[in-house]
Amino acid sequence: MKAYTLNPFRLGLVSAIALTAGFGASAQDATAEDDAGAETQRRFTAVKVTAQRREENLVDVPLSVSAFDGDLLADLGVADLTEIAKITPNVTLEVSRGTNTTLSAFIRGVGQQDPVAGFEAGVGIYVDDVYLNRPQGAVLDVYDVERVEVLRGPQGTLYGRNTIGGAVKYVTRGLTDEPTYEVNLKAGSYNQLDGVITTSLPVTDSFRVGAAVASFNRDGFGENIITGEENYNKKLFGARLSAEVDVSDSFQLRAAADYSLDKSNARQGHRLLDDQFPPFTYPVLGDVFDTRAGLDVIEQRVEAYGGSLIAEFDVNDQWTIKNILAYREDESTSPIDFDSLPEADLDVPAIYENDQFSEELQFLYSGDRLEGLIGFYYLDANASTVFDVLLATTGDLLNLPGLNAQTFGDVGTETWSIFGDFTYDLTDKVSLSLGGRYTEDTRKSQVLRRTYIGGFSEFFGGDPILIATTSDFNGEADFDDFSPRISVSYHPTPDMNLYATYSQGFKGGSFDPRGQTSAAPDLDQDGTVSEQEIFTFMQFDPEEVDSYEVGYKASQLDGRVNYSLAAFYSDYKDVQVPGSIGVDTDDDGINDSFSGVTTNAGAATIWGVEFEGTATVAEDMARSGDLLNLGWSVGYLDAQYDEFIDAFGNNVADQRVIQNTPDWTANGRISYDTPFAGGNLLLNTQLSYRGDSSQFEVPGPLDQEAFTLWDASIRWETGDGRWGFNLTGKNLTDEEYIVAGYDFVTIGSPLGLEGTLTAFYGDPRTVTAGVDYKF
Repeated sequence: MKAYTLNPFRLGLVSAIALTAGFGASAQDATAEDDAGAETQRRFTAVKVTAQRREENLVDVPLSVSAFDGDLLADLGVADLTEIAKITPNVTLEVSRGTNTTLSAFIRGVGQQDPVAGFEAGVGIYVDDVYLNRPQGAVLDVYDVERVEVLRGPQGTLYGRNTIGGAVKYVTRGLTDEPTYEVNLKAGSYNQLDGVITTSLPVTDSFRVGAAVASFNRDGFGENIITGEENYNKKLFGARLSAEVDVSDSFQLRAAADYSLDKSNARQGHRLLDDQFPPFTYPVLGDVFDTRAGLDVIEQRVEAYGGSLIAEFDVNDQWTIKNILAYREDESTSPIDFDSLPEADLDVPAIYENDQFSEELQFLYSGDRLEGLIGFYYLDANASTVFDVLLATTGDLLNLPGLNAQTFGDVGTETWSIFGDFTYDLTDKVSLSLGGRYTEDTRKSQVLRRTYIGGFSEFFGGDPILIATTSDFNGEADFDDFSPRISVSYHPTPDMNLYATYSQGFKGGSFDPRGQTSAAPDLDQDGTVSEQEIFTFMQFDPEEVDSYEVGYKASQLDGRVNYSLAAFYSDYKDVQVPGSIGVDTDDDGINDSFSGVTTNAGAATIWGVEFEGTATVAEDMARSGDLLNLGWSVGYLDAQYDEFIDAFGNNVADQRVIQNTPDWTANGRISYDTPFAGGNLLLNTQLSYRGDSSQFEVPGPLDQEAFTLWDASIRWETGDGRWGFNLTGKNLTDEEYIVAGYDFVTIGSPLGLEGTLTAFYGDPRTVTAGVDYKF
């Protein structure tokens, strides 16, 4: 393969192999000032990437991929994974409604908002090469992080699980050959107090261990008026342990384990409606972070842990074998008060449990003109959920006190894949990449739905009376797919790349774990609902996307200007649309139960353009140790349904939109670095823009108009880089914007008597001061 020198396409864009140095070189004399400029320049330089699972220059990669250095993320005050969306075009990462740590992710209009058990994610989340099969616990706090990478577009031929929209990879720091220790403390708005301690210790020349312990604490942005608890607070503990062994010069092992415990209060929503049903008189609250949610039968709690063992063996100069063995488990309890009122109009306490075992084996080849890999992936995962839907006000009206529609859903996933991807240099300027993946998925599902009176079920401390079983379903289905990739790259010069790529993405089908079999329609109108009709009602088919991309990447003016431009077109078929509806079980005109409904209702066309880059304004400044850098990213999306079949068989595509997909996303950043007071001073400011977006497929009152967030930070480090002091402000204009919500007024059939229209908001203005010490 060619070995071209390369700078990044975004300020702070870094490689998956070579890491850049941080700001903080010594500036105590003229020579040190030159060193400071050189060290800082490397911060803006990416040498190698492994987006295609091999070491190569970013210019050579015929994919839309970005990676962000951990030091850069710290400079910008990035607290968790969702903030990566600020600096990446056409990406949405948000905390799911009613939770603190469940992730909703969309890339280029493809994703999944509803974190239902048993659904495959449209966007894959990875921690150190390990795929997270469920979104619970996936809002990862950024600490002890080496980099975060974002791959936009279908992924299936290069690593891990096939994902139809793209992948986000969270990579923790590797261990060092010298003892290192770092302490980081932060204090800020809403009594924020965070602490992180990390260490890396060589035990012998061939054995290293490391650890990181973190505690994140903050008061709430608002208050629960009914319970007196803080709303939107944070109380999180996390820890990681790792060990590396050089068994020989050609054989390395890395073991890692992590644990997190989130004991923050339940994040309850802000009700946007006055009371709809007398005699209650609760007007809309004035503060969007305040709530009147009265559900308190369980506490919010999320516990997650896992471990992995990665082995890498260099067989010879051409072949390397890599194996990734991992296990993960998490459990969440959450009191979700849909109506956000003290009465139990629509109250949903829930328990989620997930576990997964994965095995990935790779054979990587690197020759003179041919490079690539062959891989095998296996996943055995289980996702179960149980939740009550307490409709007490409806029950009182129907003389069914404590009416409760309970759902237990369990979905098992067993999948295996064989994949490969190779690039061959046809000439010194032209390369051809071919890849493919064969996948087999097996889903096993159990859905048990029961109707009670007398309040909450035994899972939530109650002892109700069973009056009906509305679902008792067991099903199994197999899905298989072959997904190809082909790409052609042309290098007019070593610092330019023109490429065209076609790739296909696949997302498996399953069964709706909230489905109510008694609501299944009589499709053949023979007077009875058969088992096959129930099976058809409960099952949904896989999704598929054909993605076409052309791009141009360049590094010019001796690396001072770097940019990439990509245009893409996606043909998105059999789009899975999960939803929830009210069900009238006795035909009295009142919805006295609830059912999940998931259909392959949609076919969509999505196209767009992405432009991102960096520029170092003045070379003379770099020579003196000063650097002024500009960074930008712009994304445009045109996403439309071509077909959307509703429950009555009508094509309502002209009345539907792609959710969580703003037409424009943009980020602009200025960074100035200069020697100051015997150390180094770094100033950062950035604006992040998001266009209009809809929370659901049907436009409604929870849709968010375009908004801009302004963040800024200042950091000073001592000349030896041991001490660092920083001040970070986020959302400095205190923008008020919706990130999630519940709507049973505009969308679907109403549940409860009060009406449910509840919103969750992004963080208000915050200011944080921090100090860190390395030794």
